[in-house]
Amino acid sequence: MTDFIILSIVTAISLLILSYIPFLGIEIDSPIKALIAGFVFGLLNAFVRPIIALFSLPLTFITFGLFSWVINMIIFGLAAWLVPGFRLRNKILSSILGAIALAIINSLLLQVIGALI
Repeated sequence: MTDFIILSIVTAISLLILSYIPFLGIEIDSPIKALIAGFVFGLLNAFVRPIIALFSLPLTFITFGLFSWVINMIIFGLAAWLVPGFRLRNKILSSILGAIALAIINSLLLQVIGALI
């Protein structure tokens, strides 16, 4: 449970960082909205992602795992659709760039936290 809370907070911080990069087109109204979005990301990754991954397993196998980026984009767009105050200005382009940037920033922040603990 504490891992989920830490990951939600890290995702919220990552989303706040992403909202300050203008060409991504990601808008977040406040840090509270970012925290809610981080929590929603965690829930979607825990419950929806495995279902999508299961149904897309043949496609993921054929594309040597590259279809998992499409799943990340779907989860990113779904979180933006579910959380008021978290918007993707450029729709699909923001979802593509945002999912990639979120993965990179999340991994960097989690490595820093792992080094500190």
